[in-house]
Amino acid sequence: MNVNQSVPPVPSFGQPQPVYPGYHQSSYGGQSGSTAPTIPYGAYNGPVPGYQQTPPQGMSRAPPSSGAPPSSTAQAPCGQAAYGQFGQGDVQNGPSSTVQMQRLPGSQPFGSPLAPVGNQPAVLQPYGPPPTSAQVTAQLSGMQISGAVAPAPPSSGLGYGPPTSLASASGSFPNSGLYGSYPQGQAPPLSQAQGHPGIQTPQRSAPSQASGFTPPASGGPRLPSMTGPLLPGQSFGGPSVSQPNHVSSPPPQALPPGTQMTGPLGPLPPMHSPQQPGYQPQQNGSFGPTRGPQPNYGSPYPAAPTFGSQSGPQPLPPKRLDPDAIPSPIQVIEDDRNNRGTEPFVTGVRGQVPPLVTTNFLVKDQGNASPRYIRCTSYNIPCTSDMAKQAQVPLAAVIKPLARLPPEEASPYVVDHGESGPLRCNRCKAYMCPFMQFIEGGRRFQCCFCSCINDVPPQYFQHLDHTGKRVDAYDRPELSLGSYEFLATVDYCKNSKFPSPPAFIFMIDVSYNAIRTGLVRLLCEELKSLLDFLPREGGAEESAIRVGFVTYNKVLHFYNVKSSLAQPQMMVVSDVADMFVPLLDGFLVNVNESRAVITSLLDQIPEMFADTRETETVFVPVIQAGMEALKAAECAGKLFLFHTSLPIAEAPGKLKNRDDRKLINTDKEKTLFQPQTGAYQTLAKECVAQGCCVDLFLFPNQYVDVATLSVVPQLTGGSVYKYACFQVENDQERFLSDLRRDVQKVVGFDAVMRVRTSTGIRAVDFFGAFYMSNTTDVELAGLDGDKTVTVEFKHDDRLNEESGALLQCALLYTSCAGQRRLRIHNLALNCCTQLADLYRNCETDTLINYMAKFAYRGVLNSPVKAVRDTLITQCAQILACYRKNCASPSSAGQLILPECMKLLPVYLNCVLKSDVLQPGAEITTDDRAYVRQLVTSMDVAETNVFFYPRLLSLTKSPIESTTEPPAVRASEERLSNGDMYLLENGLNLFLWVGASVQQGVVQSLFSVSSFSQITSGLSVLPVLDNPLSKKVRGLIDSLRAQRSRYMKLIVVKQEDKLEMLFKHFLVEDKSLSGGASYVDFLCHMHKEIRQLLS
Repeated sequence: MNVNQSVPPVPSFGQPQPVYPGYHQSSYGGQSGSTAPTIPYGAYNGPVPGYQQTPPQGMSRAPPSSGAPPSSTAQAPCGQAAYGQFGQGDVQNGPSSTVQMQRLPGSQPFGSPLAPVGNQPAVLQPYGPPPTSAQVTAQLSGMQISGAVAPAPPSSGLGYGPPTSLASASGSFPNSGLYGSYPQGQAPPLSQAQGHPGIQTPQRSAPSQASGFTPPASGGPRLPSMTGPLLPGQSFGGPSVSQPNHVSSPPPQALPPGTQMTGPLGPLPPMHSPQQPGYQPQQNGSFGPTRGPQPNYGSPYPAAPTFGSQSGPQPLPPKRLDPDAIPSPIQVIEDDRNNRGTEPFVTGVRGQVPPLVTTNFLVKDQGNASPRYIRCTSYNIPCTSDMAKQAQVPLAAVIKPLARLPPEEASPYVVDHGESGPLRCNRCKAYMCPFMQFIEGGRRFQCCFCSCINDVPPQYFQHLDHTGKRVDAYDRPELSLGSYEFLATVDYCKNSKFPSPPAFIFMIDVSYNAIRTGLVRLLCEELKSLLDFLPREGGAEESAIRVGFVTYNKVLHFYNVKSSLAQPQMMVVSDVADMFVPLLDGFLVNVNESRAVITSLLDQIPEMFADTRETETVFVPVIQAGMEALKAAECAGKLFLFHTSLPIAEAPGKLKNRDDRKLINTDKEKTLFQPQTGAYQTLAKECVAQGCCVDLFLFPNQYVDVATLSVVPQLTGGSVYKYACFQVENDQERFLSDLRRDVQKVVGFDAVMRVRTSTGIRAVDFFGAFYMSNTTDVELAGLDGDKTVTVEFKHDDRLNEESGALLQCALLYTSCAGQRRLRIHNLALNCCTQLADLYRNCETDTLINYMAKFAYRGVLNSPVKAVRDTLITQCAQILACYRKNCASPSSAGQLILPECMKLLPVYLNCVLKSDVLQPGAEITTDDRAYVRQLVTSMDVAETNVFFYPRLLSLTKSPIESTTEPPAVRASEERLSNGDMYLLENGLNLFLWVGASVQQGVVQSLFSVSSFSQITSGLSVLPVLDNPLSKKVRGLIDSLRAQRSRYMKLIVVKQEDKLEMLFKHFLVEDKSLSGGASYVDFLCHMHKEIRQLLS
């Protein structure tokens, strides 16, 4: 299909979509009928039809005030991002004025109000109330999207306001649809509209100024009536108006279960409809084939409609569900950017849901930690455990204690209380924070976590103002900010003495494989300059970190690089079973003092081992040696291990090749993710006690048992990097970029983290790269700014709606300069007694982050199929509970999703189809183990793009435009062969080139004259002096800068063998490994929900 074909003039709000059994008609637009004068309205720019926005739960659907729901296929003009009229979270909660917000043409400001909808004749416009959520009828239950359906029966009138009718629509709809055609020119009279609510998604409550049309709460004003015909089967019923927190909209079409329709469909009418004044022509962007104009509907419509010229019911040709009629991640992301990306997010209000991770926004800390540090699955948690069990929504926080902030935001203030140290509660040991309550004129304070009353030390005393607040509250970070640091006293240090600055030890595999690939030479050359960029504190001139060097194959070589030596000295330890460090003085040195000796050593290493024939390596003794060196130096630190092969030499931790693909999908599959031997866990435990963090760089040509080798990095808070089949010419840029970033990033060493909560909930489970020796303390030998710790909470008592719930994360760590510090993050959440409030304040991205980590840990102990089933069941329970308790009564055939969870099915399907849970034939056991440990400590932004990759269209926006090009949905049918797309998921970066891309574009970007001359698999674009080349290379650089790992570019040509790899990331489609498409999975979820409800 060619998305770039020329577009016939079309009314600017879209055409009706065919309706599939159970998914409603999303909309109709076009010419006004005889009853309504034409009024120029701005263009509707949204590709996601029947599902743009939807009502927050419990809220009722308003009848459209003057028009139809949006078309499921209206497209944004070329080059313009496609947005829905309502942003996620910008629908008013409760009654609103009857002024309708209308989407204006691209050039006009978002959401300018139109004239009030008085008694003027109704005009078809793209949006009445926001389009509804995804409703699937009963016919979907068998996963069949074809089948017989009947028109909706006549209604007994809308539940509110007088019976309604709508102006006729003109235009045509693509291919066979549920409706035949009406003779041109006659508008059917319509007595009453009967509705089955459409797919509803209640809207996240948010600022009301850009709010759309909201129905009145009970007792509010009636909505004006409208005139004009309704499409056959189109319906406007809906939740009762008395539920104030539900924003609804005219449904796409739902049909009563059990009704049948038979007989052939009439032929499609000719397409015509002159361009109307005031509408801008519709462009399709890259979202699918062009839609034509649309015919008028004539003929009477009393009880049951007549279809075309035929009077009997007719069969529906099999038709798959329209992907445009189901929730689109792209749309939700765009809406959030438009609605919440312009204003700073101020953290002063308890329980605010932050903007999405995909939105760029600034944070102003006014008492709660920034969402960059903590994100929760829900910001309004149930008051009782019974309610939490009923909803099944996991209560979890993803905490990133050392997150890097953008330059516009200040780092946490450091507070020094001198020898007395930070002020804490005597009973629960929580640290002073803005939620503590000062009493008795400021002489005592009541702990907000455990309610204990504590004396205020004389040196900390301050008077209270008339509101009971300390007069110095705004001068003290710990009384006014959500995040801050305390300098720790000696009581917080090991052995009651302040720590030494940490050390870095570089441990280099010099076996045959490492030498042959050129890795050792490349690494030694890079380290000469990289050692000038070790992390340093604030304004320090040089880093306090000392460095040491070890090389190894099946024996270890230590190097004395003391500054007084003329040449480095090597000492060999061949007794790897009983590891010791042969020298103390001269092993760990200051870089600047020993620079000449270090440079000499790095020059000599590649030469010394150039002729090696040693292929075997050891692994555990290498880490033991590094740990012993740190212990002898009495400091914490990090080991950088560069390793190439399975450690099969005789030594502790020796491994055998146990790779066995036959275990996949059996009960023994879990063994592939478990370590082969207990030696690695024991070693990791010793490393944590010493504050020795391990970062592992792997360069395997075959199986190396990542599941076992990654245990030590995983438990010490380190990272694993993997470069399969490493070749210097292809992989050097990626490896060196990762290495530079890894060496330079700020790390907290020898860290302990504890999460305290107010009475009623407690932390019960933890996920991430760390070690725990008890149930409360998360121990991290090292923690960097990319790592997160995910914490799950459970109720242990009833919560109070008024006081809410509090979390305090305290991280004790040693900074790069050797300073012992405490970093504190506080967050206050709301509590609710209504499930509707829980569902309105959830964050799907965080929920998916938690669910992925829960599942990826589950595969260690359970069959993969059981883990997948658990995820599906939990998701179905969450959505069924919402349907049963929060949505308005409606036909069982509809799938009703909460507004802020409408993407839960699509994202969950991506997790289920991921390589860990559903591997394709080409995925190795090592790859699965690698991804499993990687996801364990990812933050919410990383899991978001990892599971649902970003696909950007490169030729849709003007070359001079400085904004990011428009994203499209991750599906093959969104690709146009005349376009190019960049796809990224945080680890991979593809440039897909369509076979019909213009020759000039190919020349500008690749410096070759035709598509056939482009090298498939190219990983570097030529540097050319033209606007397109500069723009695409600049975009690639900016995408790489946003991610914590370097993404290697792969150029993929359409219909080339590499395209299979690229298609693996088009996650809305069926996967080769058997993963369902988004459409199929949504139907499956609906079936599961209906089974639970029945």
